[in-house]
Amino acid sequence: MSLPIRSLAAILLLGLTAAAQQQPDRKRDLNLVEDDPAKVVAESGVPRSYALVVGVSDYPNLPEEKWLQYAERDAEAIYRILISPEGGNFRTENVHLVAGSKATRENLRYELEEWLPSQAQPGDRVLIYFAGHGFVYDGKAYLAGYDIDPEDIAGTGYAMDRLGEVVGGGIQAKDKILITDACHSGAITPSNEGESNAAINSSLLDLNTSLFVLTASRDRESSYEGEDWGGGHGVFTYYVVKGLEGEADWNGDAIVTADELAEYVRTEVRRATRTLQTPTSDRGSFNPNMLLAYFPSGAAVSAGSGQPEARTGTLVVESNKEGVEFFLDDQPQGVVNPGKPLTLPGLMAGAHTVKGVKMGYEPDGPREEIVYPGQTKTIKLKILYPRRQSPEAAKALEKGIEFYQRGEEKNYRKAVDELELALSLEPDYSRAAMYLGRAYSALFEYEEAKRAFEKAIAIDPDYLEARASYGGMLLDIGEADEAIRQLTFVTQRDRDNFLAHLMLTHTLHIKDLYDRSIEAANRAIELEPAAAEPYLVLADDYRLSGRCEQALPNYSRYLELSDFESSTAEKVFSYGLRGFLVGGGKKTRAGTKDIWEQLQIRAHHGLGDCERILANPDPAIAHYRKALSLDDEDALLHFGMALALTRKTEVTGDLTYLPEAVRHFQTVVRLNDALDEAEQARGYIGKIETLLAGAR
Repeated sequence: MSLPIRSLAAILLLGLTAAAQQQPDRKRDLNLVEDDPAKVVAESGVPRSYALVVGVSDYPNLPEEKWLQYAERDAEAIYRILISPEGGNFRTENVHLVAGSKATRENLRYELEEWLPSQAQPGDRVLIYFAGHGFVYDGKAYLAGYDIDPEDIAGTGYAMDRLGEVVGGGIQAKDKILITDACHSGAITPSNEGESNAAINSSLLDLNTSLFVLTASRDRESSYEGEDWGGGHGVFTYYVVKGLEGEADWNGDAIVTADELAEYVRTEVRRATRTLQTPTSDRGSFNPNMLLAYFPSGAAVSAGSGQPEARTGTLVVESNKEGVEFFLDDQPQGVVNPGKPLTLPGLMAGAHTVKGVKMGYEPDGPREEIVYPGQTKTIKLKILYPRRQSPEAAKALEKGIEFYQRGEEKNYRKAVDELELALSLEPDYSRAAMYLGRAYSALFEYEEAKRAFEKAIAIDPDYLEARASYGGMLLDIGEADEAIRQLTFVTQRDRDNFLAHLMLTHTLHIKDLYDRSIEAANRAIELEPAAAEPYLVLADDYRLSGRCEQALPNYSRYLELSDFESSTAEKVFSYGLRGFLVGGGKKTRAGTKDIWEQLQIRAHHGLGDCERILANPDPAIAHYRKALSLDDEDALLHFGMALALTRKTEVTGDLTYLPEAVRHFQTVVRLNDALDEAEQARGYIGKIETLLAGAR
């Protein structure tokens, strides 16, 4: 039985695209509607916010001596403070970090001219940050993406006047923040010196929109970077981050406003560079009370009075041991090593809490240190005493780990008893607290697990294994934002941590941040090429972002590497992966064998979808059949199979495939009548039955 292909296509209109992934409506945060930032935050909350953060250090078309050292690190620091609850308060999925080779001119154009305009609404807040080179050519200024060609600056750079057009008119938002840390970045905004760049900058000024432009330098100045600022940053970005961490909160109301940040950064950068670099801001077109950072727990440091010139000082932090993590007011500042002090200028005068930590040792602090205005104070962290545990506590830990590693609920219960005993004997036993968190997590007692993990991190803030484990548990229960913060801390401190990169790629995938998930997956693969899991997430990322050609080989590679008996899966799956490998951030009690089967289903399902989208119905049908042989109660698998069968009919003109397609569509309706796919299935069934009746 057959009909012409054109006739089939006109009647069926079936199966030509992948089934849509249904996403729940995301609630909007409340928008700012008042001028008083403290009042607005107290009554309404932080506005919905979007950010593009760009950092480029290496430029393949420039000589290496022209490369930058810290631009990408600067971008990471901005990203960290933006997504922090004690800082920018941006949702992680609303901040795109584009760094290194990803920061091409075309990618900048896409993010600025397509992504941001498609997301931001008139009541929102938008921030754009760029760290890298800037060039002036033929009277115009350009930001230099990764692929800038010095022989064709106009053709390969991103013109600042175009940036002004996009920010001023293309992006709809109430509050817009533009921060650039680049050589000659002052060309983006008018200065007080009368430089001849007014025509370039005029496009930035939108009198109907609050626009805050903060740039690293004046038109004819350069931007500086070095180790003197936080162990390695651009001087401008260092002070932007310190300001957003709370140092710019002059009045102590737990809010950093645009005016406060501009004054703080300008003052501190001029002082640090001996007036060689002067940040500029356009004071005519932005609301000075625009909210840039918010500290729900209260003011970050003590407020005072007077001018900024007299209210900041510098801490120089030295250490007697390698690898000491330094915290200032509970915020990580970096690692200190002997002979390589950490310099932290621009700190508000007054009392600050300092702490130095190193795994296995008693910490130095927390203690108060006074920062004096206009002065430099050197403190030395003394990590002296190895943390010793009593033999009884060490024995309880050893038994607890042994029970935990055996698996099963009864052993997890015994592990909890032993680990609680270890902590009762030694309250500062961070390793016991971490394993206690793992045991409670295995028992699905997540509040207790949180308490234990947070205790482990409070005891040893540099305990990367505890942070990674905590991130895995947070992902299991769907708290992806905090998981990203914990895992990002780990990957920035230990770039070779395979497990952290793997969990980060899963977390970013769940947040639909596919490009960043792809980066994390590729790093995990680089670290462990024989590990199967990263290939599966990588394939899903490519498929869901419309790149099936790239997805197919990664699904196949996953299946090749996971071609073992399900009984051996226990040796393959690492701690913290069981729940989210199956549930995608949902609570699950699946066993290891179930996980192995679910991942096989996921891979064959993805292969089926991609082959169908690429008009290859035969392999699509084969993969769907394989997946259904493992789970015939999955409605979306039946939906995909039905679409593949209709595609096969369309390709061959043979109607004999349609009755089976109807049966699969009917199964979708039977299994889950509430799915959008079930509603589509009912429509398809009617069309197919009409077609078959007419062909008899």
